[in-house]
Amino acid sequence: MRMLRSVLGLALVLAATQATAQLCPGDCDGDRTVSVSDLVVGVNWALGSGSYCIAADGNADGQVAVNELITGVTNALQGCAPAAPVTNAAVIGRYAALLYANYNAALDGATALNTAIDDFLAAPSDAGLQHAKQSWRDSRPQYMESEPGRFYDGPIDNAQSGPEGLINSWPLDESFIDYVVGDPTAGIINAPDLYPDLTAAVLSQLNAAESETAISTGYHAIEFLLWGQDLSATGPGNRPYTDYVTDGSGTASNQARRGEYLRVVAQLLVDNLTAVRDQWVPDVEGNYRAAFVKLESAEALRRMLTGMGTLSGGELTGERLSVAFETKDQEDEHSCFSDNTLDDLSHDTLGIQNAFFGRYGGVMGLGVYDLVKAVNPDLAAHTRQAMEAAQSAMHAIPPPFDQAILGPDTAPGRVAIAAAIADLNSQTDAIADSAAALGISISTTSP
Repeated sequence: MRMLRSVLGLALVLAATQATAQLCPGDCDGDRTVSVSDLVVGVNWALGSGSYCIAADGNADGQVAVNELITGVTNALQGCAPAAPVTNAAVIGRYAALLYANYNAALDGATALNTAIDDFLAAPSDAGLQHAKQSWRDSRPQYMESEPGRFYDGPIDNAQSGPEGLINSWPLDESFIDYVVGDPTAGIINAPDLYPDLTAAVLSQLNAAESETAISTGYHAIEFLLWGQDLSATGPGNRPYTDYVTDGSGTASNQARRGEYLRVVAQLLVDNLTAVRDQWVPDVEGNYRAAFVKLESAEALRRMLTGMGTLSGGELTGERLSVAFETKDQEDEHSCFSDNTLDDLSHDTLGIQNAFFGRYGGVMGLGVYDLVKAVNPDLAAHTRQAMEAAQSAMHAIPPPFDQAILGPDTAPGRVAIAAAIADLNSQTDAIADSAAALGISISTTSP
């Protein structure tokens, strides 16, 4: 309670501002008042215990910071802002705006990663490699949170033009790209006779052409080139920076080609995310957003809910958790080289919440939640609780993920993963029920 008293004191002298929205910052039980019990929920999560509260997490990063607690206390003292009128058009427009903001953030992260890689390759060093690795980690949350924008033939995964397969495809067969233990000449990098030119066009054409694991581009190709194989039970991969040293003292072979490969795929990631972002820019005639906001509201909402439900069900539950849980194989985890999988999964879950509640980057707007609340308040509350439970369950999985999947089903890691799968299934059902309450039928299985 010491932290709560401190926050109360700060709130008496600090004025907080907020966007007018149905979701009131700090209101953990959804009754549009912020009570002491609501504040305690936020404080407990900030201290690393208790349950996650969507309303207390103003910037949607999975944490509750002091400034977010202060906003909640301010609302407890002054009352929540008046609720905005809820219309289909407002909710659909907000969704388009948050995806544009989200893709902008993902592009910023990829651009920073590209710069860090260029700097590292210009003068390879361990410090430079560590900076590039951290830049990769820093770029992941924004992209993962954008993934509810998939699964409805939108600009990222349109069957003809969508670049998603070039951005985040996995699992990845390491030996398709570079050397692995037991095979020092494996991969495109070590086959200059077969692949003399490591251009964006060549690597894009090779991506998934031979098999679904023959991945040559995207986040996970970059991840492997930075970390190498993960051969440790307690940490990530440990590729030496000397794999990129070209003065004759480097390790492995084809150091210059390795560097060129990394440079090309980092720039390609920026180019592909730019193309997707541009489709959501406001007020551009002929792009996807211009057509999306003009759709019949039922169709636009169907696409929105399909993206959320399929990411929650078929993809996140069915592919990214259940497969690795069943096989106990590190190769089936999402970010296996960097041990970043749990962070990936958590931000996917946050992305679903963002899309449902119409929030992103500290701005709370109108979302599907508000439409559902207007027709079935109990279902809206249930869906909110299901999403909070799913996020809490993600946080309860002990890192690293590749160790949590091992052992008998009674092992703590497997118990936690099983609980997360169950909570994600409940979340998926709640999203489908929310769609049905709005007169919309959706699929929640991967296409």
